[in-house]
Amino acid sequence: MKVLVPVKRVIDYNVKVRVKADGTGVDLANVKMSMNPFDEIAVEEAIRLKEAGKATEVIAVSIGVKQSQETLRTALAMGADRAILVEAADDVHTDIEPLAVAKILAAIVKDEEPGLIILGKQAIDNDLGATGQMLAALLGWSQATNANSVEVDGDSAVVAREVDGGLQTVKVSMPAIITTDLRLNEPRYASLPNIMKAKKKPLDAKTPADYGVDVSPRLEIVKTSEPATRSAGEIVGSVDELVAKLKEKGIV
Repeated sequence: MKVLVPVKRVIDYNVKVRVKADGTGVDLANVKMSMNPFDEIAVEEAIRLKEAGKATEVIAVSIGVKQSQETLRTALAMGADRAILVEAADDVHTDIEPLAVAKILAAIVKDEEPGLIILGKQAIDNDLGATGQMLAALLGWSQATNANSVEVDGDSAVVAREVDGGLQTVKVSMPAIITTDLRLNEPRYASLPNIMKAKKKPLDAKTPADYGVDVSPRLEIVKTSEPATRSAGEIVGSVDELVAKLKEKGIV
């Protein structure tokens, strides 16, 4: 069984994001980029399935700018077998929308015929969290989102998923799409020998035109702004005063 793992190049989660002065977007100049953390978890899970004998090949896919090949090389260094880069934009500030990404992935699925697709539940740059669900709709496949644990058994997978009330366990038939949550696993670090080996692993370059997909934006970003600054707190002298303040503000 092949496992397909889409990965996205995003601002490193340790970097403090800066908004452009004109409010048109986020400033990416001289900013460290890395693999989306949720996608990193997806790569790790796919590799573990292969190590357990449940998968035969792990294919990493990235859709975006040419620099995304660095993200794919990271996935290859972690243990993915080969990669596909779909160069869908020239400007690093251009974010390919989830529907376009899902359409391209659906076309890749027809070529590769994987039995399982594992991807992050959301990207930390836009937090849309829609690609997995859109892809499942386009393919007509089973899906399990926000996975906390994954057990593949034959032609089905048992997934424990995180919900507001705790954990919900679902069984999905294969082929299926699974989106990963933070507590699914702890991604491994790529060793130096594996980083060197990754340079020799296959990485195919494609374009949206190869799959007949139009990636023209359908959404317009009207404005980007910094979060509102938190106001200073108040010091109260007693519990009674605290309760009175809370009631005054309508909190209790």
